[in-house]
Amino acid sequence: MSSKEANFPRAPILDWSSFSSIGVANIPSVADLPNRVITTSGRAALYQALLQLDLPAGATVLLPSYHCPTMVAPALLAGLKVEFYPLGGDGLPLLGAIGESALNRVGAIIVAHYFGLPLSLSTVRNWCDQHGIALIEDCAHSLFGDAGERPVGRWGDFATASFSKFLPVPEAGLLASAHREIRPVSFKENALSRQLKGLVDVLELSARHGCLKPVDLPLRLLFDRKNARKRVPDNGSAVPIDDADGMMRQCDMGRIEQAPLWISDSLSRRLPKGRNIAQRRANFAGYLAAFQASSMARPVRPALPEHAVPYVFPLWVEDCDRVYAEIRARKLPVFRWDRIWPGTPDIAGDTGSAWSRHVLQLLCHQTLGTDDVLEISNEIKCLL
Repeated sequence: MSSKEANFPRAPILDWSSFSSIGVANIPSVADLPNRVITTSGRAALYQALLQLDLPAGATVLLPSYHCPTMVAPALLAGLKVEFYPLGGDGLPLLGAIGESALNRVGAIIVAHYFGLPLSLSTVRNWCDQHGIALIEDCAHSLFGDAGERPVGRWGDFATASFSKFLPVPEAGLLASAHREIRPVSFKENALSRQLKGLVDVLELSARHGCLKPVDLPLRLLFDRKNARKRVPDNGSAVPIDDADGMMRQCDMGRIEQAPLWISDSLSRRLPKGRNIAQRRANFAGYLAAFQASSMARPVRPALPEHAVPYVFPLWVEDCDRVYAEIRARKLPVFRWDRIWPGTPDIAGDTGSAWSRHVLQLLCHQTLGTDDVLEISNEIKCLL
């Protein structure tokens, strides 16, 4: 394993270019919606959205079969029950598979725009209106873009987003709505020590990756001195736990009622979006060119929509278990949603269950350059 491979950042990192403004097409954002509340994370935003709906205790929330555990945990923490629906080949709900008997107990459905490639939710919106079901539009992967006939976030009664997936912030999410007022949310304030730690964490991560030249070297020396007395052995990543209680613990729901850190709030409001959009689209195009002719893998989406800003590049791999194990060993910026919540049914024809086994998500964030994308692609092609 080369040091370069181990050093690919897994999230956007603050650097001088984060503050540069470049002209791009006018691409809308969930942050443009008129009613907004910043939270600590996308999962916190989902939790607050469910509270805003005032559903009766024990009501059912419909969730997609293809999910991250942090999509499920907020509903359970809000005292609601969850049921899972299958997905079609486009990643949209197979609404016909939701039985009429289930509709009497359903209060809301959460529908995600996967991979940062949003689609029209017109059919879902009409179905929700017909059955009196609230729609929460999960834009954790799609902070920017058009979803068919509307901008992202404007289909749902509420929309939720994750700033930390798109911006160089330690934490931040968004609860927003184009149509409904958001009742005031009382968050617990952070202590000054926590605020300062958030700022230091942003600077330390930037310095470790050499993103703040020429001041990154003195910053690294300062942080090395700070950390010298409290360094602990690295025992590797936490072992995933696949029972419901273990998944809930690993979803880290402890800060969902906290106010977002000042540094996260400030950067999410002030950083220009042009370079972020342009680099993500360029990175997606690089992956697309690398894998379009591969015989061992194929892009899940054959093209990048004009007004989409990708979070990841989704790649279908037949021999995914073996390849993903090697990818994790090499610490490439790739992940897979293979931790499915216990009780998720295996439904014939469900694309969601197939995606959880075969789809790798290759990160597209703006700290990765085109050379990084080429190197990552070549590594994966060698493994294939």
